[in-house]
Amino acid sequence: MRPLLLRCSLGYSTTVFGSFSASRNKLVTQAAALPHWFYFRNTMHYQTEERGCPNSTDYRIYFKTSEGKYISPFHDISLIAETEQDNHVPTKKSKKNESEVLYNMVVEVPRWSNAKMEIATKEPLNPIKQDIKKGKLRYVANIFPHKGYIWNYGALPQTWEDPEHTDKETKCCGDNDPIDVCEIGTQVRLVCFPGQVIQVKVLGILAMIDEGEMDWKVIAINAKDPDAKNLNSIEDVCKSRPGHLEATVDWFRKYKVPDGKPENQFGFNGQFKDKDFAVEIIKSTHEHWRALVQKQTNSGEIECKNISCCESPFKCSADEARDVVKSAPAFDSAHPVSQDVDKWHFV
Repeated sequence: MRPLLLRCSLGYSTTVFGSFSASRNKLVTQAAALPHWFYFRNTMHYQTEERGCPNSTDYRIYFKTSEGKYISPFHDISLIAETEQDNHVPTKKSKKNESEVLYNMVVEVPRWSNAKMEIATKEPLNPIKQDIKKGKLRYVANIFPHKGYIWNYGALPQTWEDPEHTDKETKCCGDNDPIDVCEIGTQVRLVCFPGQVIQVKVLGILAMIDEGEMDWKVIAINAKDPDAKNLNSIEDVCKSRPGHLEATVDWFRKYKVPDGKPENQFGFNGQFKDKDFAVEIIKSTHEHWRALVQKQTNSGEIECKNISCCESPFKCSADEARDVVKSAPAFDSAHPVSQDVDKWHFV
């Protein structure tokens, strides 16, 4: 495998200050690890900053370091993570194979919520925003018996499903987004908030085909969840949580039906692939991301502005990044949400 993109700083650890609930001031800390296929970076911390009005089309969640430098959660947050001690000193590294490392997950949608929040891949610095369809904010339907998203949902940074890459198994091209993650932890206190970055253990992957596009769904668990030590594979999930994976397939199959869309399809007959397979897919999407930020492939409308990718022609200064954020509307009070969001749908 060719060497990966070198970084300006070595290693990366992150601290998020939440924005949506009682978790607003809760700290979540990560630090980078070093498998042979990923370059290590230095430690820094970051926060989230809200702009615009929640529940409106102008609402955005931007990311910045503790030094006040704004960053892209798509391009400037490490894919790989490792736990830190409470005093922010990285834990002693142990020898791990690639399937045992932890990954940073950027949480976009909290479990049990409906607003379809996502990394804005086509906007400078890629803030989190609510998806819009036909001029209206997008909310996923409650398909009985499920309330909103049934996991904490988000993406792995520094990954990209290349729309010009055809998967050899499914014969489908990528969906032009970072790879998605379903975090299946069950603790109420570990329900996340948009913009939070958590460390997850990868367990497997589902090959969803969304209107002909490849849309991988990584299955993972928060490393801080009490069940994390007992769940090490997709088989463990099957044995200890009967019906959980079946519910996941059912949710993804039907969630667009209330909007008049057909059911989604799946590769591998809807069967989950194991952890090793998932890691290979993640590595592949990381390579595609690398080519993207180095302008070695067609980026289309994807915004690649970043502050840390030294070999990237899209690298910008801290001042340029600050100007992007300050041009967005100032934070203001939330707009009301229609009661229709809570409606049940029977499909």
